Amino acid sequence: MKIDLIGRTAIVTGSTAGIGRATAEGLAQAGASVVVNGRRQERVDEAVRQVRAAYPDSAISGIAADLSTAEGANAFIAEAPDADILVNNVGTAYLREYRDIRDIAAIPDEDWLGLFQLNVMSGVRLSRHYLPRMIDKGWGRVVFVSSESGVNTPKEMLDYGMTKTAQLAVSRGLAEAVAGTGVTVNAVLPGPTRSEILGEFMVKQAEADGITVEEAEQRFLQALRPTTLIRRFATTGEVANMIVYACSEQASATSGAALRVDGGVVRFVA
Repeated sequence: MKIDLIGRTAIVTGSTAGIGRATAEGLAQAGASVVVNGRRQERVDEAVRQVRAAYPDSAISGIAADLSTAEGANAFIAEAPDADILVNNVGTAYLREYRDIRDIAAIPDEDWLGLFQLNVMSGVRLSRHYLPRMIDKGWGRVVFVSSESGVNTPKEMLDYGMTKTAQLAVSRGLAEAVAGTGVTVNAVLPGPTRSEILGEFMVKQAEADGITVEEAEQRFLQALRPTTLIRRFATTGEVANMIVYACSEQASATSGAALRVDGGVVRFVA
C-alpha cells in the first residue's frame, strides 16, 4: 500500500519530538505539506530544519504557539488558516509515584485543569476551526492522539487518564457530527512508547536504580502494564504508522474509531 498525500496540508500539534515528530516525518514522507508545532521557537526551528533535510521534496513549515490557551490557538490559526489534515497530538502527563489514595487526593486543581486545557481543549479549539473548512472541500482527516490510558485508567496518572478518555468522547462525537461529508475523525491509542516524556522518565529511573534503560522499561511493564503482548515499549515510528494511515485516502471507511497501538495492553476483544 502506497500512501500518497501530495497536495494535502497537514498540521501536527506538539510535533518537535516524540510521536508528533514521527508523525510529521511520516506525513512528509507521504508527500504532504506539514506544519510543525511546539511552544518554543527554537525547538520548532530545529525540528523544521531536520524534517526539511530528511524530506526535501515536501514543504515543511513551523509555528510556535502554546495551544493550551485560547490565545495561543488563535495565534496558530491566524498563521495556518486552512488544512486538510489535523493531528491533535500535543499533550503531556505528570508522572508520579503512587502509594495510596492520598497521592490522588493531593493532585491540585491546577494539574487537573492544566492537563485538560492542553490535552483536550487544544484539540477542541483547532477542530472547531478546521472541520467546517474540511467539510466545505468534501475531504478531511482529523486524528486525536489519545492513549490506552483513556480506556484503562491508570491510578498513578488519574488526571492524565481523564483527559485521554475525554479525547475519545470528543473524537467520536465529532465523527458523528461530520457523518457523510467526506471528512473522518478518529482517535489513536498508543500504549507505553519511547516518547520524549516517558523515555526521559525511564532514563532517570535506570540511572537511579543502576540498571539499563531496557531493564527499567521491563520493570515498568511488569509493574504497571503486565498485560502487554509485545512485552516492550513501542517506538514513536510504530505509533506514527497508524496515525499516517488514518490520515490517508485508504482509510476513507474508518471514522469514529479508537485505533489501538497499545501492544495488546488493553484486554478488550473489540
